[in-house]
Amino acid sequence: MPKVDYTAEQIKEIAKKENVRFLRLMFTDISGMIKNVEVPISQMDKVLDQKMMFDGSSIEGFVRIEESDMYLYPDLTTWMIFPWEAEHGKVGRLICDIYNADGTPFAGDPRGNLKRVLRHMQELGFSSFELGPEPEFFLFQLDQNQNITQHLNDHGGYFDFAPMDLGENCRRDIVLELEKLGYEVEASHHEAAPGQHEIDFKYADAVDACDSIQTFKLVVKTIARKYNLHATFMPKPMEGIAGSGMHCNMSLFKGKENAFYDESGELELSKTAYQFLAGLIKHARAYTAVCDPTVNSYKRLVPGYEAPVHVAWSGHNRSPLIRVPSSRGLSTRLELRSVDPSANPYLALAALLEAGLDGVQNEMVAPEGVDRNIYVMSEEERETAQIFDLPSTLHNALKELRDDEVMINALGTHIYENFVEAKQMEWAAFRQTVSDWERDQYLELY
Repeated sequence: MPKVDYTAEQIKEIAKKENVRFLRLMFTDISGMIKNVEVPISQMDKVLDQKMMFDGSSIEGFVRIEESDMYLYPDLTTWMIFPWEAEHGKVGRLICDIYNADGTPFAGDPRGNLKRVLRHMQELGFSSFELGPEPEFFLFQLDQNQNITQHLNDHGGYFDFAPMDLGENCRRDIVLELEKLGYEVEASHHEAAPGQHEIDFKYADAVDACDSIQTFKLVVKTIARKYNLHATFMPKPMEGIAGSGMHCNMSLFKGKENAFYDESGELELSKTAYQFLAGLIKHARAYTAVCDPTVNSYKRLVPGYEAPVHVAWSGHNRSPLIRVPSSRGLSTRLELRSVDPSANPYLALAALLEAGLDGVQNEMVAPEGVDRNIYVMSEEERETAQIFDLPSTLHNALKELRDDEVMINALGTHIYENFVEAKQMEWAAFRQTVSDWERDQYLELY
């Protein structure tokens, strides 16, 4: 979305003109869930003066009850009015950073942490880190009581259209609402699996892109409800079909120049691009815990459903973890294909940026690209080519994260400790669960 440097006075004038009655102050917790404090428009001055407090102890992974008072500092460039009319008046939105009571940035704020990592990037001479996300989602039918069913809304496949793609009108409505909010939607289409959809929007700098992802999720879920559908960003909601990814197209800039582009370089990629790529390869197993953060994520990362399983890169085929799309010039980028939409985008981008910067700082050498279909290579062939696998479970990914100081530093101590604690609890709960598959396999047999 195009960034507008609103002043406090401009926001007040727009809110009055548009009859905004409520303000939604949004932020994101460590698990990636969108949170908000909604206040009446009468509190506008307090909000814009950065004096709005909330109880941080009520948010998972934030602070203890004895240190709960925290401030919401609104980012005025995120001001927007939701295009759907609320029953009791229009609702304005501001995304906020979290600050401690003493006026210092809160170390557990994922958005603030990404800004910290971006400052490290700037110290190394780069001006911006650009992200073009490709989030996918499923549409499920609701029953007469508005409960979520396990019935997908269509039986379409890649690029199908009505009548196979019964989500077409819903998806069009989502696109129209996004455009009202200032998104530049580049494409929307049915994905590979029944009931699965993708909407791509133009790249932006890392913080703005992550803000856009979070707002996108809110819009998709809201519009889907109007069609008696439930939109989910769960990575693998159904067995036997492809899961949902969120491919991340990334590039570094120096001023107006794409630092990944070199007309005279191999594949027209710069030395910086190859070093960044090498960092992504080195830290892949560790950042998988952040980019694929749920037990369910690893049901998607299996052979046979187009999701990457092997750590390698290519300038030509789509089976490796990292692909180099054909566009060059300002559009030169690296596409990481493992990320799924359950990831906290602020944490995922912080981890990916630090992984790449580690490669640049230490002048790492990228391995040779793999232009074969890795899925059909034997284990011996992969070993010879030094292609290793991504972690197969959340438990294994967490072990890799714990052994990677660069990735721990990317999250910061507070976020890292709380993230790992929450994910260890998730894994422990999963281990204690007995599934229908286990009963079907073993109940009668043993």
